[in-house]
Amino acid sequence: MTLRPARPEDAPAVAAVWRSGWRDGHLGHVPDELTAARTDASFDVRAGERTGDTVVAVVDGAVAGFVMVVGDEVEQVYVADAHRGTAVAAALLAEAERLVEAGGHGRAWLAVVAGNTRARRFYERNGWTDEGPFEHMAEGPDAPIRVPAHRYEKRLVPR
Repeated sequence: MTLRPARPEDAPAVAAVWRSGWRDGHLGHVPDELTAARTDASFDVRAGERTGDTVVAVVDGAVAGFVMVVGDEVEQVYVADAHRGTAVAAALLAEAERLVEAGGHGRAWLAVVAGNTRARRFYERNGWTDEGPFEHMAEGPDAPIRVPAHRYEKRLVPR
């Protein structure tokens, strides 16, 4: 596995991983308005726009997962179905933590919808703490959409 900054040509693969993973973790756990906004095309557009803050994990020449970091927030962490349960997710999360710290932040945070128990267990196993429920403002087509979520945080130890 290799971690590297995403390139524009990675956008279709990132969109495919994102679309599949988002549906697995969010359908039935987010407002219908957000589900309706997350069309196939929306993932394609967003993946293309976000290349600059995306790191991909590459296994055997293919994108196996990705992470997006902005400031102190780990915005997205997704792994392709075939690579779930491997070291890919942990490597991406560690890279996200490194990027947050490199940006001068001593603490990282991320939002997880309450019903996404797989993700919540993963973050907790990796030293993240559930700081409680909050309303996450997800990007909508016209305006932000309120999404009940949990805020997870991790204090970063300087390396």
